[in-house]
Amino acid sequence: MIGYEAFAELSLSSDSDERGYAAHLAALAYLDHQGPADEHAALYAALIGFLDDSSVKVRAALAYGLLHSPQAPRSVMLALLQDSAVIARAVLQYSPVLVYADLYPIVARGDITALTAIAQRQSLSPRLVSALLGKGERGLILRLLKRRDVDFEIAMLEQLSRTHGDDATIRGALLARRDLPGTARMQLVRAVADSLGGCRLVKGALAADRLGRLLRDGTDTAVAIIGETEPVAGRAQFVDSLMGADQVSARLLLHSVVTGKVMFFAACIAGLANTGSDKVYTLLEGGSRVALAALFSRCGLSPAIGGLLVRLVMLARSVDLADDPAARHYVITALTEELISEYDGDIPPELEEVFCYLNDQNIALARKAARGVVAMFAKTTQSGIALPAPQVAMPLQLPAA
Repeated sequence: MIGYEAFAELSLSSDSDERGYAAHLAALAYLDHQGPADEHAALYAALIGFLDDSSVKVRAALAYGLLHSPQAPRSVMLALLQDSAVIARAVLQYSPVLVYADLYPIVARGDITALTAIAQRQSLSPRLVSALLGKGERGLILRLLKRRDVDFEIAMLEQLSRTHGDDATIRGALLARRDLPGTARMQLVRAVADSLGGCRLVKGALAADRLGRLLRDGTDTAVAIIGETEPVAGRAQFVDSLMGADQVSARLLLHSVVTGKVMFFAACIAGLANTGSDKVYTLLEGGSRVALAALFSRCGLSPAIGGLLVRLVMLARSVDLADDPAARHYVITALTEELISEYDGDIPPELEEVFCYLNDQNIALARKAARGVVAMFAKTTQSGIALPAPQVAMPLQLPAA
């Protein structure tokens, strides 16, 4: 408790520290005031008076006392917003008195220190976020993208994916956001594949053909996962975007089933056939071969591709493709053997790409399924391995000179 006379002496002191102490006391007293109205008005007048103090320390002490309070007088905070840079930045970052309309003109001016302070405010509207991102400052973009409590407009996330997809750091921050739309996520995944494909270290470690297969499989897997995890409405929109870009290929359809992304596969079929999703799900779960063939024919797929998908669906009904590599290996092996048997080893041209895909997957899945099998078997058996007797090496015979 301090008397008004003592407070007046501090306010008129020649020592800026004492005046700063008085300014801070006045701010706290104003915010916590419970007395008569004329006393509150006197405190308000004192706050206004400290705004004209020649010392930045005094004005900073005043700002510090009012900074975090929603009851701070708006006129005082607006005046402090026009004060020295250190005070203005603090008010921009912390004061809840400021409304979004106070911030838009400051964002338009584009001072980077002010923009950074605004970007650290406790709450930001999507419109304000878009205005900040529109300034194109890389550091500001990264700071905002890393804030999970900030909502972004979908259009802005899509624009950032287009304009900054080549920046690996920003690309990573975008991909880490759960609200990134599927179309933008797919675009960034393709940018990642292009970046890996062009990396000298990667190109030097893998043969070109193998690298191409790995990148394509990885991209197809990512697209299937994105489509599988999208909400129902978003999944249909995502599939529409793929169809619009002519990216729903037989290989992608096959890959989505093999990797267990059945919901995405069904959405693609529903989109291609222009049929309701519920009907497609029913057919995939229990439809006959004839009904499935008719469905795939309506998708515009050739009889050979449609027949292949019919076989795949029938095989997939009895196993768990989502989590069991051995089941995937079984399905791929059975499908490959059926194709070889049907065409007597002479695979038609329209199935050559798919057949190569099946062969590649067969090798990859066989390796994956075999990992750890011997170690696990060794833990569960007591018998030894019967090894053949070593063969005596034949002496090397060189022709006479």
